Amino acid sequence: MNAIHPSVSILQTPAQPPVHMMRLADGEYAPKHAQARCSSCLLRSVCLPADLSPAELERVDDMVCAARTVRRGETLFRAHDPFQSLYAVRTGSFKTGVMHRDGDEQITGFHIPGDPLGLDGISSGLQRCEAVALEDSTVCVIPFAQLETVCGESRRMQRHLYHLLSAEIVRESGLMMMLGTMTAEQRLASFLLDLAERFRLRGYSGAQFNLKMSRDEIGGFLGIKLETVSRMFSRFQREGLVKTRSRQIQILDAEKLAQV
Repeated sequence: MNAIHPSVSILQTPAQPPVHMMRLADGEYAPKHAQARCSSCLLRSVCLPADLSPAELERVDDMVCAARTVRRGETLFRAHDPFQSLYAVRTGSFKTGVMHRDGDEQITGFHIPGDPLGLDGISSGLQRCEAVALEDSTVCVIPFAQLETVCGESRRMQRHLYHLLSAEIVRESGLMMMLGTMTAEQRLASFLLDLAERFRLRGYSGAQFNLKMSRDEIGGFLGIKLETVSRMFSRFQREGLVKTRSRQIQILDAEKLAQV
């Protein structure tokens, strides 16, 4: 397991784009390289292969054409939108999910800085889910046609794309196993430990962090009711496994939490 609203407005297409703007693959315009240079990004080690040559890194800088801001509650993309670009979370966090016919939302993942978004659109050319910002966030926009070109020129980038696709398969199979075999307590414990490890790998604290998603959203992801999520948090706190304060979580005993 891996970790885990109004649509973004479309600008009117002018005859010639302003000098400081560039047209994206999906027809939108965005500031050229607006804080989106991979070579100077603190998340570079998470998003990119560690052994890129200077020339390859410069090519990637040219490919990642813009950073887009997505406000809390806004949608980065919706299900059935045409697939044009991949996205990398730069700041903030997102949830992905699908809407059932009865209006209920099935949350399929939570995504933090360094995570890719939109990979499931590659197969059909359409986005399979929607991505909603849990807080004010930014993403780097990666036009897929340009990424394919770069991967054709760089074996390192090609292997990295394969790695991302493989990780998505592993994440989804892990989620299915969790939902099919674990108790409610085990699901919540695994969710917290997985999120802690993902934060740690990005240089943040893996022992204390804020949950940007609500407990209802956690329940929607884990397939358990809100009341059960709240009861499990209370139990973990009574047993000295975690300490909670509003949405702030402090893991007090990771070893025992893993044994739940």
